[in-house]
Amino acid sequence: MPLTLASLVHHTALKLTVRAGEDRLDVPVRWAHASELADPVPYMEGGELLLITALKLDAENPDAMRRYVKRLAGAGVVGLGFAVGVHYEDIPAALVEAAREEGLPLLEVPRRTPFLAISKAVSAAIAADQYRAVTAGFAAQRELTRHALSDGPEGLLTALAAQVDGWAALYDASGAVVGTAPEWAGRRAARLTADVQRLRERPAPASSVVAGPEDEDRVELHSLGTGRRPRAALAVGTAAALGTAERYALHSAIALLTLTTERSRSLHAAEQRIGAAVLRMLLAGQPDHARAVAGDLYGGLLDAPFRIIVAETGPASGARDRGEADPDALGALTEAVESAAARSGEAVLVVPEGDRLVVLAADGAAAVTACCDHAAAHEAARTGGAARPLVGADEGDLVVGLSAPAGPIAASAAYKQAGQALSVARRRGRVLVEHEQMAAGSVLPLLADDAVRAFADGLLRALHEHDATGRGDLVASLRAWLSRHGQWDAAAADLGVHRHTLRYRMRRVEEILGRSLDDPDVRMELWLALKATSAD
Repeated sequence: MPLTLASLVHHTALKLTVRAGEDRLDVPVRWAHASELADPVPYMEGGELLLITALKLDAENPDAMRRYVKRLAGAGVVGLGFAVGVHYEDIPAALVEAAREEGLPLLEVPRRTPFLAISKAVSAAIAADQYRAVTAGFAAQRELTRHALSDGPEGLLTALAAQVDGWAALYDASGAVVGTAPEWAGRRAARLTADVQRLRERPAPASSVVAGPEDEDRVELHSLGTGRRPRAALAVGTAAALGTAERYALHSAIALLTLTTERSRSLHAAEQRIGAAVLRMLLAGQPDHARAVAGDLYGGLLDAPFRIIVAETGPASGARDRGEADPDALGALTEAVESAAARSGEAVLVVPEGDRLVVLAADGAAAVTACCDHAAAHEAARTGGAARPLVGADEGDLVVGLSAPAGPIAASAAYKQAGQALSVARRRGRVLVEHEQMAAGSVLPLLADDAVRAFADGLLRALHEHDATGRGDLVASLRAWLSRHGQWDAAAADLGVHRHTLRYRMRRVEEILGRSLDDPDVRMELWLALKATSAD
C-alpha cells in the first residue's frame, strides 16, 4: 500500500506529532521536500510533504499564514512539517490556526529528528511500495502466463479480472465481444462496441480511457496486434485508476494476447494457403482431391450447398498512382465475413486472389449474410442513401458478385456466376449483385451499358438519317415488323399501311444496312439495338 502521512506519524523513530488536519492523514505522500522559500509553490508538483523551519516566514502573522497555507493546499501539498526548537520553540498559533481552517495536515517535527531522517523514511517507504508492486506484477505475469497456456484467452481474461479486481473483455477484429470475465460483464462490454471501433481506426498500438457515469466503472481500451490494423481489442473495467501492480498485470495480458493474436495470424495465413489449394482443385473439377487436402479444416463445408463470393476494388488514394487495388476495402470485408463465421461456429474458406477476394461459404450461413450486410452498408455510405444511376463504379469502390447455391461438382460454374455478377455490379454502379437476381430478371437493363448504346447508335444511324429526310419511317416499321415476328399483315395493321408498303420498307432497310432480315442473328441484333435506343 502507498505511503501516507499516517504511516509517518506512526513511525516510532520520527516522533512526529499531529497539530492540525487529523482527519486527512490517509492522503498518499509522493515525496518529502524541505524549502525555506516564502513561496515554494512554483517548485511543487503535488503530493509532497513540505518541511520548514519558518526561517523566512512571518509565521506569527495570521493573514500571511492564511495566504501561505492556502497557496500550499492549492498546489497539492498534502502536509506541512514544522521543525520546533530551531527558529521557534513551538509552532506559531497563526500557522496552526491557518492549517486548521484550510484542513491541511500540520506535523510537529522535534528538534532531534532531522529533515533528512524524514526524507529517508519517505524514500524507503516509496521504494518498498514499488518493490512490492513489481514483485506482485511479476507474480501476476506468471499467473497470467500459466492461465494463457493452459486455458487460452478465456482463462487469461478470468485471471486478469481477478488481478485488477474488476472485469475484462476481449473483442474481435470487427469489434464484437468474444469473451468476458466475469460473465456478468458481457452487457457492460457490449455497450463499448462503438468505442472499440473508433480505437481500431487509429494506428496500433492504441489505447483510450472511457469514463462512464458516476455509478459505472472506469474502462481502459487497448488494441491488440502489431499490424497497421489492430486484430483485436482488450477492455478492462475497474472502480478506480489502476495501481502499479495492476498496471503490470494489464501490460502482461496485452503482451500475451498480442502473441496469441500474431500466432493466430500465422496460422490463418497457412490456412489461407491451404484454402487456395482447395479452391484451385474445386475449380479444376477435382472435388475428391479438394476434400482430401481440406481434411477436417473446413468441416462439412465442401459437402453442403455453398455460394462463392468474388469481390474486388479499384485503386484508391495513394494506391491509384501505382494501379493497385485498395486493400482496406477488401480487408474490411474479410474481417466482417470471418468474424461472422467465427461467432456462428461456421467454416468459411477465404482466399485472397491477387486484387480479388474469393469466399466460399455455406448457403444461408452467417458469413453470406455478413457479406450482404457489409455491402449494403458500404453502398449506403457511398451514395448517402440516394438512388444511384446505372454507371460504372468509381475507382476505389468495393464491388461484389454472389453466385447461386452450388455443390462441389459445380464449383467452377459457381465461380463463373460470381464473376459475371461482379461484372454486372461494376457496370451498374452497384456494390453487390447476386447471380440469381440476374437470372430471375430481364436482360434489358444490361442494355443501358454505354458500349451497347454506342453499338446500337452505329447500327441504326443510317436508318435514322434516312427517316430524317422525310422519305419514310423505316425505324418504326422495322420495330413493328420485328415485334410481330415478321408477320406482314399484323405488323402492317399496327402501322396502318398496306402490307406491300411494309414489304417495300423492309427491302429498303436491307439495302441501307447491307444485311439480310432472313438472318436470325441480324434480327436479334436489330431488336436489341432498338430496345437499347428506346431506353434513352
